[in-house]
Amino acid sequence: MAACDSTALKAPLQPLASDVVRGICRLFARNDIWCLSEMPLRSGRRADLMGIDARGAIVIVEVKVSRADLLGDAKWTDYLEYCDRFYWGLAPGLDRACLETEAFLPDCCGVIVADGYDAEILRPAPTRKLAPARRKVETERLARAALRRLVTGADPHTVQWGQDGL
Repeated sequence: MAACDSTALKAPLQPLASDVVRGICRLFARNDIWCLSEMPLRSGRRADLMGIDARGAIVIVEVKVSRADLLGDAKWTDYLEYCDRFYWGLAPGLDRACLETEAFLPDCCGVIVADGYDAEILRPAPTRKLAPARRKVETERLARAALRRLVTGADPHTVQWGQDGL
């Protein structure tokens, strides 16, 4: 009998958050929503994805690839103060049943399932309009962060400057 192929015996790989992010970014780009990953918020938290649509609405996505991470995130509601629409971005095999419970505020949150190639909105996020002054501040912070990443990516020497405003 031939030796077993060890690649056939490997367990399925845990989905990577970076794959989920890439799939969501592709979906959003097709819908004219442009995002930054790991966007620092003034509260000290970081949004996995924060973007802006063609009408100026701010979107935040919290990405989860494991059930433990999803159930263990007790501070996700902090993000609601910084966006017009909030989504959970999940790996395809992740059990989504808990997102229908009151603890996850299903009337306030959308659900996207994504892999490294694409994504699908399973539940659209309702719009909860930010106050105009808050939207202006967050839009400017997002623009500055995007520009800083663009410039520091082109010239790593500039990384040392301008971090305080984000």
